[in-house]
Amino acid sequence: MNKSLIITISIIICILLIIGIFFITNNNSKTIDNEPKNTLSYEQNILNDINNFAIPNNSITGTVSNIVNNANIATAYETEIANFSTDLAGDTARLNNINITCLSINDTTVKPGDVFSFNSIVGMPSSEKGYMEADVIVGTKVEKGFGGGNCQVSTTIYNACLSVPGFEIIERNPHKKKVAYIEEGKDASVSYSGNLDFKFKNNTGSTIKIYTNSDDANVNCRIVKINS
Repeated sequence: MNKSLIITISIIICILLIIGIFFITNNNSKTIDNEPKNTLSYEQNILNDINNFAIPNNSITGTVSNIVNNANIATAYETEIANFSTDLAGDTARLNNINITCLSINDTTVKPGDVFSFNSIVGMPSSEKGYMEADVIVGTKVEKGFGGGNCQVSTTIYNACLSVPGFEIIERNPHKKKVAYIEEGKDASVSYSGNLDFKFKNNTGSTIKIYTNSDDANVNCRIVKINS
């Protein structure tokens, strides 16, 4: 075999190798390019990841349910057994005194067998406590005193108590002069210095709570039973 033939064969082999390499590379590229991109699966994976961190719907529902249940529990904790309101009127001093006294009594708890005493809770009205001089009935006369307005609060509580079986009225003193906020014979006067008190005993067998407040038009009393 001469030298020129060997060179020719070598060139042909090189060309065949190059062609072979080209086809192999091209086929691999097509395989990669034609390989389907699993876009849906990729997006689904993202959604799955998000869902893993999201708050489940039942958790949100559970939170709302807890709020509702807590409200029901709060309602079930107390049962209203009486309420009463009297029309509110008077000057600034009287309205001020009534508000202070209502705040003093509000949220008072009376256990079974215990006695509620208006004077024991409110105490002596004084300027140090924020009371102002207002009209008070002393006998059949109207005078100025720091307790002006307190009798309307005690009267409101008294009339709420009248509708509760198991409340024993221990002490109740009517005025000797008719008052404007209640019909005659249903008032309950109080005077710390004059030793006039309003008292009742809780014989219901349950703990009760008294809520009192005054607004623009009324003095209000609400009595509830604490459920065990």
